Amino acid sequence: MKAVITGGGTGGHIYPALAIADKLNKKGWEIEYIGCKNSLEEDVLKNKDYTFRGLNVLPLPRKINFKLFKSIFFSLKAVYNSYKLLKEIEPDVVFGTGGYVTGPVLLSGYLKKIPTIIHEQNIYPGITNKILSYFVNKIAVSNIEASNYFSDRVQDKIIETGNPIREKIVNVKRETGIQKLGLNKSYKTLFIMGGSQGAETINNAFIESIEKIMDLNDLQVVLITGKKNYQDVIDRIENYINKYNKKLKVLSYLDNIEWAYAAADLIIYRAGATGIAEITGRGLPAILVPYPYSAEGHQKVNAEFMEKENAAVMVEDEEFNGSTLYNTLYEILSNENKLKKMKQNSKKLAKLDADQNIVDIILEMVGEE
Repeated sequence: MKAVITGGGTGGHIYPALAIADKLNKKGWEIEYIGCKNSLEEDVLKNKDYTFRGLNVLPLPRKINFKLFKSIFFSLKAVYNSYKLLKEIEPDVVFGTGGYVTGPVLLSGYLKKIPTIIHEQNIYPGITNKILSYFVNKIAVSNIEASNYFSDRVQDKIIETGNPIREKIVNVKRETGIQKLGLNKSYKTLFIMGGSQGAETINNAFIESIEKIMDLNDLQVVLITGKKNYQDVIDRIENYINKYNKKLKVLSYLDNIEWAYAAADLIIYRAGATGIAEITGRGLPAILVPYPYSAEGHQKVNAEFMEKENAAVMVEDEEFNGSTLYNTLYEILSNENKLKKMKQNSKKLAKLDADQNIVDIILEMVGEE
């Protein structure tokens, strides 16, 4: 059997797609991945055994202007090129996780009458998946609350599955993460990350409060800055890196992100759906700073859900500074009972069988047990 898998733009679309690819591949399926040329997904797929096929696609602007017409032209061309690719590959199913590259590929699958399925990671669906919902055979959602934002016409297609995460995110032991990152097993670990692209707001807030944070007893910090922000952060805190070299690790990116998750006792993060699935998969309490310009504000919806479940504290981006970071952090870490309760609540939200749930739908669609 053969599957075409598509999704791109951010790690939040790519890694769930790869989780399904890996699960199908273990069942003997052949996997081909379609993404944008010169993209994050192309870089990630270089380290995988799956065939990568690149398309030229542009995002749809929110306003009517020249860029909109240019984007529509590229999208129509991408549908034509996707159709040709699917004709060549002849897959048994097409699975997409979102991002603008997903649209042309899934539409081509629909036109070729290939079974199609999309997965929506966020509670508030992206525009691409909202459009595709009318054409695909099945709609997998991480949280059933997402069904409230899809049309009544497609409700019978929706299945709650959870958000698939890679097995190693959950399975790596704390001792392994501590050892691989050169950390102290006796300290609590604060893991700070702004998502696959980094986050200046989060980096700046840490820099503003670095001395107060690093002077907290028995606390060590792993900071992933994002590649584009790394040198700026290093230049600004070079003296502190030397001063706290035994309890501060500053990285631009970490391929083995599972090490940081395994070592962490608390995480500061944006509120992308895949990151939240990974956080809950590890049962981590979180301080969430939703990206204010996420499409339709979906990150804020994600963060509000986590806060409502008492698994996280949400701080608006515009309010997140050094003082807010330190005060929120101290309030959580100084109350062991609160930290423990947040961990328990986070773990309750985990859906660790999400990848199997989606694979089961795919197998049913193609008539395979």
